[in-house]
Amino acid sequence: MAGQSRKWMILVATIWIQAFTGTNFDFSAYSSVLKSVLGISQVQLNYLAVASDMGKVFGWSSGLALMYLPLSVVLFISAFMGFIGYGLQWLVITQLITLPYFLVFLLCLMAGCSICWFNTVCFVLCIRNFPSNQPLAISLTVSFNGVSAALYTLAAKAINPSSSPLYLILNAIIPLITSFAALIPIVRQPSLDPLPPEAVRRDSVIFLLLNVLAVLTGVYLLLFGSTTTHDASSARLLFGGAIVLLIFPLCIPGIAYARDWFKRTIHSSFRLDGSGFILVDVDDLELHKELLTREASNHENGLLDPLLCSDNGLVRSKNSSLGQSEGCCETVIGKDQLAMLGQEHSAKDLVRRLDFWLYYVAYFCGGTIGLVFSNNLGQIAQSLGQSSNTTTLVTLYSSFSFFGRLLSAVPDYIRGKLYFARTGWLTIALLPTPVAFILLAMSGSEAALHTGTALVGLSSGFIFAAAVSITSELFGPNNVSVNHNILITNIPIGSLLYGFLAATVYDANASSGLRDVVSDSVVCMGRHCYYLTFVWWGCISILGLASSVMLFLRTKHAYDNFEHKRTTQLY
Repeated sequence: MAGQSRKWMILVATIWIQAFTGTNFDFSAYSSVLKSVLGISQVQLNYLAVASDMGKVFGWSSGLALMYLPLSVVLFISAFMGFIGYGLQWLVITQLITLPYFLVFLLCLMAGCSICWFNTVCFVLCIRNFPSNQPLAISLTVSFNGVSAALYTLAAKAINPSSSPLYLILNAIIPLITSFAALIPIVRQPSLDPLPPEAVRRDSVIFLLLNVLAVLTGVYLLLFGSTTTHDASSARLLFGGAIVLLIFPLCIPGIAYARDWFKRTIHSSFRLDGSGFILVDVDDLELHKELLTREASNHENGLLDPLLCSDNGLVRSKNSSLGQSEGCCETVIGKDQLAMLGQEHSAKDLVRRLDFWLYYVAYFCGGTIGLVFSNNLGQIAQSLGQSSNTTTLVTLYSSFSFFGRLLSAVPDYIRGKLYFARTGWLTIALLPTPVAFILLAMSGSEAALHTGTALVGLSSGFIFAAAVSITSELFGPNNVSVNHNILITNIPIGSLLYGFLAATVYDANASSGLRDVVSDSVVCMGRHCYYLTFVWWGCISILGLASSVMLFLRTKHAYDNFEHKRTTQLY
């Protein structure tokens, strides 16, 4: 039980790391000042945001480092990359030193790479210490990455509410301090034996309690982190309260010892059958494959009828085998469908699959466009005459992104009562994004801006957290690290393209606008600055929604078959 207790301390340490290393989400809080100090255009500012996102292109380097270095060493390499990247940017923005634009670009790239390395460390910690509840551990810890901007906003207000450059020095120092705080639990990782089913279900209940506490933390930050009325002393108290909420989960190791109490009072009345994520039980997956293969040859229950498995494990329709003609839509939906979840795909196989490219487009036109929107919040607020609300908007996006990430775990908890393919949940999660951009294009009011920001944050947060699960289920758990890194290459590409679109429209409308008296950079004011951008982003997000619907229709049968076999044979 001592080892079981220590694994919960590692989970709390992982939560701390994620909560304070989502430093790319507060870019809007200081982007306007950075643009003014460097004297650059909106397009050049967009390239700096792209540089931060390009860190994901080099995500493979963290996995390579883990092959040769201890986890704690990789953690501190991440911390020092961020310390140098953000620290030197702080010196530039405070005009203590002067650096050319290209070097600032490289600093942004280094800072973005540090975030990716932190994420890799957290994923490895969850996988090593929670082999039976990986999706619950990953979704919970990744969720806290969404509150980083809210936490940094409170921290900045507690020190100096009027200083935008303060965010950069906090981004440099706080992750380093957090790494030291998390060092002891990480170094003392226990060697854990496989858990019996009863212990897995008990852990699921503990995860439920942690998710409830996470929701309380998110509500606290939303209510108090997004307001601008409190002074520095009040902000210090509120920031202290947020730290207490992050420390409170340390009581979970004690709960791990109270298994008899949980069994009598909670587990007996609130039964959880574990997660629906494909990595929960490899034996279940293998049994499912055996049963599905047997059924493909016998057709006993007709579950695959009118679908037939081809030799390569894919699915073709009966009509096609009989030479009958099909409609265009039926052909797209039925061609090379997945026969089962968890089938391993190498990188070469991955890029040949239509399902992957539908998934890629859905992510590219959904979650990524939401991230680019957050990067532009500073200029959007400024153009609408709401510069004083920039930190409020950043906190609002951060908080609702956090709630979206938490909601990504809901399908695993409610699958016993309401089962729905995870790709279907992805489609539902994409719906708020086009609604938000249509609202922003129609109105430039403060209420519309706040509502649109909340909707985009909720949608993108869900997509970011659910993506690992979907990648593993559709293309195999063993290659998920490689396949998921291929998927998220869409983020720097989208950041470049969508940001360039927004910057071009901004600069075109600002050609006759105001000029900053310090840097002589152009400042665009009015709804027209982003109106066309919102229209384009809305159309692009509808394309992503359509792609996700097609992905859902192509994969629904595989999810249904897996769930049928799980409920009738495995349990």
